[in-house]
Amino acid sequence: MARKVSKGSAGGRRRRAARSAARGNGSRASLYDEVTQTILTELEDGVFPWVRPWSKAKASPGLPCNAVTKRAYSGINVLILWGAVIEGGYPSQDWLTFRQAQAAGGCVRKGERGRTVFYADRFTPKDERDAQGREQAGSGGEARSIPFLKRFTVFNAAQCDGLPEGLVTQPAPLPERELHRAAEDLIAATGADFRIGGAQAFYSPSGDFVMVPPQPAFHHQIDYYRTALHELGHWTGHGSRLARDQTGRFGSAPYAREELVAELASAFLCAALGIEPTVRHADYLGSWLAVLRADSRAIFRAASQASKAAEFLLHCQQSERKQAA
Repeated sequence: MARKVSKGSAGGRRRRAARSAARGNGSRASLYDEVTQTILTELEDGVFPWVRPWSKAKASPGLPCNAVTKRAYSGINVLILWGAVIEGGYPSQDWLTFRQAQAAGGCVRKGERGRTVFYADRFTPKDERDAQGREQAGSGGEARSIPFLKRFTVFNAAQCDGLPEGLVTQPAPLPERELHRAAEDLIAATGADFRIGGAQAFYSPSGDFVMVPPQPAFHHQIDYYRTALHELGHWTGHGSRLARDQTGRFGSAPYAREELVAELASAFLCAALGIEPTVRHADYLGSWLAVLRADSRAIFRAASQASKAAEFLLHCQQSERKQAA
C-alpha cells in the first residue's frame, strides 16, 4: 500500500453506502440484502487477510464471542465480525452491546461505530397457541410459527474504555523478529523517518514518513522487508529526492504508475540483497494492467524509475559502509 487510506476512503464509503442502501425498511429481505452486499463489497475491496502479507487483524485465531456471556457467535455473524475485526485492525475477538459495556463498568468511546449482528428464530403468536390448546383438547393440531430476524448492534472491546481486567481475552504475544542484516542496514542507512506499528503499510508524501506493521505480524516474516522496501521505493520519489509525481489519487492511473515503480524497486532491491519473499503485492494488479494496456511505454518508464529508486537506496547503504570503514 503506497499511502494510508483514511476512514473516508472509497472502499469505506462504498461499504457504508451498501449498508445504508440495503437497510431499507428493516424487512427480513432487506436484512439479507444488507449482509450479502456488505460481504460482497468487502471482498471487492480486498479487506480479507489473503490479500495482505501481514495479519491486519491482530486478534488471536478463533470465533468471535460475546465478552460478557462468552457465547461464540455463529453463522453469518462470524463472517460479519471477522470482517469487522480485519477492517478495524482490532486486537480482540470479543464483542458486546452498548448496555453490556456500561453494565460491566466501562463505556463505548464517543464516535465509535458498531456492527450489526443478527438473531434468527421462530415464534408462535398467542392466538395460535390458544388455538393449538383447543385443538389438542379435541382432535389435535399444530400451531403456526412465524420466522423472525432481529438485529443487534455490538462493539469490539477495543472500541471501549474502562472494561474490567480479565473480561477480554488477551492476544497471544508476537514471536521474535527474524532479522535480515543487509536489509536492516539499508533501512537504517536511508535516514528515512521509518515508523513501525499499526496495521497498514504506507508512505505519506505530505509527512514524508514510512509506516510498516511490526515484522512478527506478517504471515511470513521475510515479507516485512519486501513491504518495507516497497514503501521506501515511494520514499525516494519525494520532491527532495528523485521528485516523481506522487499526486495521483487512489485508483487513478498516476497512482497505479507510482505503485508499479515502488513494486519494481522492491523487487530489484530484494534481488540485490538476496531476499526471496513468499508473496507478491497483488492489490493493484488490475490497475497496473490498465496502465500497461493503455500505454506500451509505461513499463519501460516504470522500470527505469524503479532502477533509479533502487540505486538511490543502495547508494545510501554503500555510503554508510564507507563512512563506517
